[in-house]
Amino acid sequence: MNLFRKVAAVAVLMFASAGFADAQIKIGAVLSVTGPASFLGDPEKKTLEIYAAEINAKGGINGQKLQVIIYDDGGDPSQARTFATRLIEEDKVDALLAGSTTATAMAIIPLAEEAKIPLINFAGAVAAVDPKYKWNFKTPHTDLMACEKIFVDLQKRKLTKIAIITGTDAFGKSMHDQCMTVLTKYGIQVLHAESYGPRDTDMTPQLANIKAKADIQAVINTGFGQGPAIVTRNYRQLGITVPLYQSHGVGSKQFIDLAGDAANGVRLPAAALLVADILPESDPQKKVVVAYKTKYEAETKQPVSTFGGHMYDGFMMMVEAMQRAGGAKDKSKVRDEIEKTKNFIGTGGVVNMSANNHLGLDLTAFKMLEIKGGNWTLAE
Repeated sequence: MNLFRKVAAVAVLMFASAGFADAQIKIGAVLSVTGPASFLGDPEKKTLEIYAAEINAKGGINGQKLQVIIYDDGGDPSQARTFATRLIEEDKVDALLAGSTTATAMAIIPLAEEAKIPLINFAGAVAAVDPKYKWNFKTPHTDLMACEKIFVDLQKRKLTKIAIITGTDAFGKSMHDQCMTVLTKYGIQVLHAESYGPRDTDMTPQLANIKAKADIQAVINTGFGQGPAIVTRNYRQLGITVPLYQSHGVGSKQFIDLAGDAANGVRLPAAALLVADILPESDPQKKVVVAYKTKYEAETKQPVSTFGGHMYDGFMMMVEAMQRAGGAKDKSKVRDEIEKTKNFIGTGGVVNMSANNHLGLDLTAFKMLEIKGGNWTLAE
């Protein structure tokens, strides 16, 4: 662990723990607050701090004050494992909200299972919730769902011949693999495939290869982080005119800022949160997403992202489960109550958990968005 990351992690811990010496419930978080996945972990951390303070201001959970202990793994799975172990063994937390990325979440899940402690993670890949583990739940839509939402949109547009360009990170590879499993279901053909590494700064060669394939009708980029923004800029620079789809892993204003004008026209599946203000009043999520967006942006002076929204959903479901369980000390009861979550209206959709489904979302939880004029719009 380098000195900067160590200092950052300790600073986060001290800030989050201050003022809760009399806390009776401890929730531990391991998030990628710094590093390449900070666009995920930073809004998650801020959201957790905002709403933990709000819960305590209202008297806590069934009268018990809440302490949140946050460690920054910097996007490193080995650090995620180390900090999760510390939370379980030394800090003696009652539950975990942890795993900003697929790689870090997958490092933490076995620890929660072994310790028999409730865990809600924030990874994008389906592997972070399927196969199902007893103590593990997650809030973000899966990569498989993203593939299917994109394929449904392609069907509507009568676009069936595609190319895929894939980030070689854990999420990118997983989404690529998941897309390949449902091609036949939607009548989609992949005519060409390319990939890029997480540190690549120019994807022009790969995209030039795609452009050379005359029959391609659309391109899907499975990836997250800065890679998709580079792909988008290079895509426009090469003058590729067929539709470009990105994953739900770019659901923040940071992607638009990085891609600039090249982002206009890009489509992606995302949570209703990104279009909170233009949702119809009849949408069941309207009140929740507007309230979260308003509060988050007022508190942080930053634009809202779906990633902070995933933390909001996970934290509030955890709080409600603890309330129904009469506290947090009986971890098995809290776990059972999370699994019983029904009709929870969150930023990511309406959640209905079950013994066989520790995500509780379906394709209706996704909106298909198109970036226009540097902003999110509902795709027509």
